[in-house]
Amino acid sequence: MKTTFKNSLIALVIMFPIFAQAQKNNTLQKMAITYPETKKENIKDTYFGTVVEDPYRWLEDDRAEDTKAWVKAENAVTQKYLAQIPYRKAIKERLTKLMNYEKYSQPFKEGDFTYFYKNTGLQNQSLLYRQKEGGEPEVFLDPNTFSKDATTSLADISFSKDGSLVAYQLSAGGSDWTSVVVMHAADKSIIGDTLIDVKFSGIAWQGNTGFYYSSYDKPKEGSQLSGLTEQHKLFFHKLGTPQKDDQLVFGGAKTPRRYIGAGLTEDERYLIISAANSTSGNELYIKDLSVANSAIIPVVDNFEQNHSVIDNIGSKLYIYTNLDAPNGRIVTVDAADPKPANWKDLIKETENVLSPSTGGGKLFANYIKDAVSMVLQYGMDGKLEHEIKLPGIGTAVGFGSKKKELELFYTFTSYVYPTTIFKYSVTTGQSEVYKKPGIDFDPSKYESKQIFYTSKDGTKVPMIITYKKGLVLNGKNPTVLYGYGGFNISLTPAFSTSIVVLLEQGGVYAVPNLRGGGEYGEKWHLAGTKLQKQNVFDDFIAAAEYLISTKYTSKDYLAIMGGSNGGLLVGATMAQRPELFKVAFPAVGVMDMLRYHKFTAGAGWSYDYGTSEDSKEMFEYLHKYSPVHALKAGGKYPATLVTTADHDDRVVPAHSFKFAATLQERQGGDAPVLISIQTNAGHGAGKPTDKAIEEIADKWAFLFYNMGLGYR
Repeated sequence: MKTTFKNSLIALVIMFPIFAQAQKNNTLQKMAITYPETKKENIKDTYFGTVVEDPYRWLEDDRAEDTKAWVKAENAVTQKYLAQIPYRKAIKERLTKLMNYEKYSQPFKEGDFTYFYKNTGLQNQSLLYRQKEGGEPEVFLDPNTFSKDATTSLADISFSKDGSLVAYQLSAGGSDWTSVVVMHAADKSIIGDTLIDVKFSGIAWQGNTGFYYSSYDKPKEGSQLSGLTEQHKLFFHKLGTPQKDDQLVFGGAKTPRRYIGAGLTEDERYLIISAANSTSGNELYIKDLSVANSAIIPVVDNFEQNHSVIDNIGSKLYIYTNLDAPNGRIVTVDAADPKPANWKDLIKETENVLSPSTGGGKLFANYIKDAVSMVLQYGMDGKLEHEIKLPGIGTAVGFGSKKKELELFYTFTSYVYPTTIFKYSVTTGQSEVYKKPGIDFDPSKYESKQIFYTSKDGTKVPMIITYKKGLVLNGKNPTVLYGYGGFNISLTPAFSTSIVVLLEQGGVYAVPNLRGGGEYGEKWHLAGTKLQKQNVFDDFIAAAEYLISTKYTSKDYLAIMGGSNGGLLVGATMAQRPELFKVAFPAVGVMDMLRYHKFTAGAGWSYDYGTSEDSKEMFEYLHKYSPVHALKAGGKYPATLVTTADHDDRVVPAHSFKFAATLQERQGGDAPVLISIQTNAGHGAGKPTDKAIEEIADKWAFLFYNMGLGYR
């Protein structure tokens, strides 16, 4: 469920007076829409004595011909509508121009080479390059050649410790299911057969003999994209042997767990295993690989908190944990007896949320302070050495490298600061610009302002609002309110060209840090889970009311946007307060809260949501806000563009199908209800550039048109 998908922004120009003139010349013409006829079936379930109808359940079968026909018909209606918006093409051209600049990743060293990703501008997938010191860069892998339409992406890559061997994962059409190719790094010659049916897995090399990886058995019921996946298994693959002979290391019938991950300490002495049944809380195990036939030893044997081994020096383990520390701390313990009773604080919990990393033989404590970054460098003895001077208020990520490297890299970004790569010296604590993006953008013309507003129950919630300097607070600025609010995920400032069209048209982009997220630690997270989930929706609604009351916008110019758990957020709030919003964009959302746990790895989200089978109280709570069930017949809902993808096996597209069908049936107003279903695409990761541009352009065209605004 966690997802790397983060909406942020960039900006250019134009204020409301231009909109006023444009509105006179571009009066909104209501388009006649004939929705496809969606059949209804007499399907009912009984939950604790309450009968719930589910007439569109047939749309859950993504393999059925009638589902495919429905998808085709809905896409045809949507594309016909969008094609009539006169400035749709102009928006797409503007986005294409804005995104056409070189993009780089942070470099990383493996063996004799430095590797980095680069996109010249509009390439569908970024290429992986490598370079020897003093030499010229060369292409190592080009994912654009993996498939004809560039929808197969490079999902992950891992090198052996000496850099001579590499294993990389391929995702077809954005699916979470991947295949693994192994090869010699020097000449790129393939080793053995491609591994298949791998899911939610990293690659952890043990010497040059093989590696650990995780996967599930193929679903026995339903398609591979939507079928339930429950028991994760950790395997060891020995190079040159068939996958069917891979050794089961952990998981399966004896120790059934929904999520299992593995890694090795840098010295390859310890195998670290994390096991969990939900998206929060994990067991922690270690195995001493320096001892033949050593046992797997539990460090933490329950799922109540989160823990990870971040480093070691000999038998001394460095562990990140939020046990007895909701904001996180770093402890040390000897591997001979690593239970929590023996842990000793190295870096104690603070009032800010901790995300640690290691590099250059140092510890980096990356704190979130009111949703922005503060980074401190510590020695391995826990003594503070440097506070990293960041270029402004924003988000810094990275600070990871091998122990021998005295220089490492990080990126810094904010809503008005294009993502820039910095080189950092662990010796001096000084940073210097390494790669600056060549985008045509002047940050001095824009500003981001953090405010704190009051939610329904009196809780203070932070929100960052971004706009062009000189914005007139007249209630007529087109505004996008973006949110997530779940799974301990923090929304921190980040720059993106995807929002430029809004800002250059005089728009406002607002991001509140809702409860359910991780901005203020586990207490903030828990305040937006299960029977407290309504707090998230209340926080979002209160953010909208703040923007309206302070004249940033009004209900006629306010749109809400969110993806995945954020799609649920949009669906739930538009069902509860439809009069508050003009436009809604629920993307790849979790819309059927009574059945979400019956698909793929959905049951793992129960820590945040609870399930309809837990208790009568939990069922009634979910049923009340579940977007598919909360829509009222005859309700006047905002103009809605639902987006999903046919290969989304994280949040299966059936959620969006059923929501769109229900909303089309129950819409009592004249605002359009459309759904766009991308083909050969998934939950968001690995999406080709051309597909991303099309989706973004469609959203902005839909937004401006339904707000009755022109486009310059």
